[in-house]
Amino acid sequence: MVPLILVLLLTLILFGAGFALKALWWIALIVLVLWLLGFVIRPAASGGRKGRWYRW
Repeated sequence: MVPLILVLLLTLILFGAGFALKALWWIALIVLVLWLLGFVIRPAASGGRKGRWYRW
């Protein structure tokens, strides 16, 4: 009974980790697209040149 519970627990942990990693890949892809769009769509700074879209 204990080995069966351990196998089921291991399967649950690996399935959860796989789902979390897949979700993190999607989040990373969305952040990358937004970051690249920030370089394309930049507000104009004073003087007519392109400004920085980030604060630092």
